[in-house]
Amino acid sequence: MARPAQPPHGVGASDYLAAERTFLAWIRTGLALMGFGFVVARFGLFLQEIHVVAPNVPAPRHGLSIWFGTALIAAGVLIDVFASWHHVRLVRQLNRGETGFTRPSRGAIALAAFSRSWASPWRSI
Repeated sequence: MARPAQPPHGVGASDYLAAERTFLAWIRTGLALMGFGFVVARFGLFLQEIHVVAPNVPAPRHGLSIWFGTALIAAGVLIDVFASWHHVRLVRQLNRGETGFTRPSRGAIALAAFSRSWASPWRSI
């Protein structure tokens, strides 16, 4: 009777499950950015509709909200693509038995820098 294939020494189910949890967290982050981008992009249209109902209110400019919302949607898509690529690469490394993860996560650092630079102007409010 043949023995079932064993994962490489030092790699257990908890490693694969941790990789899966990390992947799902990145997917949630990308989806949240896409959802927020959609809300921001549609907010300009909402302001325009308020002007139709109350013509005495000055018409707001909404061009910036569309571009900013689109940029957030694109950032969410890029994060999801990056997360998928990173997860596949990580599972391949685990299958080969490579457990020496000495590099920091460049994606996490980039996202932290992006969110920090975006939130900075709002801290004084």
